[in-house]
Amino acid sequence: MRRRPAEYRRPARRRLSQWILALLGIFLIAGLVLFVFHHNHHEDQVKQPMMTIETKMSGTQYAHEIIYVIFIPAAQEFQDNICGIGSLSIFFVPSNLSIYASLCCTTIEANEGLPLYKAASYTRQLKSVLITLCDLMKQYMGENVTKEPLKHEGLNFTKEISSASSFSRQLAEQMTIAKAYVIIAKEHNNLHLAWQLSNKIKNCQLLLSKAAKRGESITLEEAEQIISSLSDLIFKAQDAHYDIATTMMTMKSHIQALEERTNAATVQSTLFGQLVAEALPKSLHCLKVKLTNDWLRQLPFQNLVEEKRNSPRVVDNNLYHFCIFSDNVLATSVVVNSTISNADHPKQLVFHIVTNGISYGSMQVWFLTNDFKGATVEVQNMEEFTWLNASYASVIKRLLDQDSRAYYFGVYQDMKVEPKLRNPKHMSLLNHLRFYIPEVYPLLAKVIFLDDDVVVQKDLTRLFSLDLHGNVNGAVETCLEAFHRYYKYINFSNPIISSKFDPQACGWAFGMNVFDLIAWRKENVTSRYHYWQEQNGDQMLWKMGALPPALLAFYGLTEPLDRRWHVLGLGYDMNIDDRLINSAAVIHFNGNMKPWLKLAIGRYKPLWERYINQSHPYYQDCVIS
Repeated sequence: MRRRPAEYRRPARRRLSQWILALLGIFLIAGLVLFVFHHNHHEDQVKQPMMTIETKMSGTQYAHEIIYVIFIPAAQEFQDNICGIGSLSIFFVPSNLSIYASLCCTTIEANEGLPLYKAASYTRQLKSVLITLCDLMKQYMGENVTKEPLKHEGLNFTKEISSASSFSRQLAEQMTIAKAYVIIAKEHNNLHLAWQLSNKIKNCQLLLSKAAKRGESITLEEAEQIISSLSDLIFKAQDAHYDIATTMMTMKSHIQALEERTNAATVQSTLFGQLVAEALPKSLHCLKVKLTNDWLRQLPFQNLVEEKRNSPRVVDNNLYHFCIFSDNVLATSVVVNSTISNADHPKQLVFHIVTNGISYGSMQVWFLTNDFKGATVEVQNMEEFTWLNASYASVIKRLLDQDSRAYYFGVYQDMKVEPKLRNPKHMSLLNHLRFYIPEVYPLLAKVIFLDDDVVVQKDLTRLFSLDLHGNVNGAVETCLEAFHRYYKYINFSNPIISSKFDPQACGWAFGMNVFDLIAWRKENVTSRYHYWQEQNGDQMLWKMGALPPALLAFYGLTEPLDRRWHVLGLGYDMNIDDRLINSAAVIHFNGNMKPWLKLAIGRYKPLWERYINQSHPYYQDCVIS
């Protein structure tokens, strides 16, 4: 087909393009005229041309109208794709009056199905057009645009990171997931992925710290790259079969392993503490050796003991008698010295000390060479009690039993058994000698029993005038604490126990007890003790110590004393009220943290140390140096 000459062709297409350009020019002029009109009409309202999300300032109105006039198709498409509500707006930063696109949405949850960082791609498409508009606006606004410094209110970063609409929260949540995948990736030997995740986690932490430091929220431009790259890595980890189920199982195994390690460490720590508590410190061993050496070398000490042995004061019931059963020289000395120091009439006090054959000489020398303000101190050797034999005392039978000796004195092999249940002290004859006080002192009517780990702070002679109402034992009850009820010490599944005792009966404390020996002999308490020891031959009624059989033997025969007479717990409880300690007549270092050990609680140790005769040359040689 032959082509027509140029003069015969239709010029329709060229006219159409010219009409489009003309219409665009008219729209541009109309928009500028409308802008100038509104600018002059609201000139008194233009204080700070900074556009905000909330569209409350006049400058925002101009920006919205200009965009709707010139770019309304693009703007409408933009808002429909991103929010579905709201409108496109512009805001100015007064420092340089640069212009950006921003979304004006009521809530961030409106952009369902579209990640936050995708908005930046739409923003960049309009940036070049909006910069041109900015130049036009600056020309018309001129001097009316007052540049005021931008004031940032202090950012509450806690609210920021908990806000559902903040980039900070999105970063924090992605970091949490990424950290879990780092652990899983390392376990699967995917070190490269673990390194990539760790690197992104560090970037997130750095960005969050910068935002917190400057007091401003994290912007879209700052968060976009990190969020998108971290999302890609998380998807990569999920593709590598590190799914939620795998993560949960892995974390559960980690928790179980940590619990097992924690339990093992707790048992080991308890075991080591028990071993330290059982051991005799080197300084006390040195003191005992030096004193025993003097006892063996110097006969005058032995002659002096023979002279005091038959003193009428040791059986005079008009005096105040105290008994202590111990092989610890220094601890016994503190008990005696503290009792005498706080007594109104120390010369009326008589102390009856019973120890074993190894400590007998050192105990005699110490109390013969120290001054106790006229008080009488009698030291006896337990091995000289011929009546205390296996045919009479059931505890001696158990002490000679090979299985019992292996259980209490052998190596700690069964870690399931609590170390405190295997303390050799529970099988010590000195520990059980308290059940034979009437036999040890047949001529005495009333005594106060003191453990070797107590310190006396008040005059105890008033206890001798207390009315026990026919009871044998005067003691402080401990049922104010949840542990100290009968059912906590004794096995009430045994029908003999459940038929004779109340499981909710209140326990009481050994360590400072007033014993009416006349009532003791009348009630035959020692025979009760023997009966329950025989019943517990298989150790099914109770597991340890002298207190459970005492609770059975003295059941219904104990008079409760005021709590201030005896305060316990200084050997394990670090939070005892100072007012309670100061008001106590006797403080008790029961527990493993004895005051003569290095693991003693430092807060309480001075209460014990002030009653030591630190001027003694042997103490200075062995303990101080």
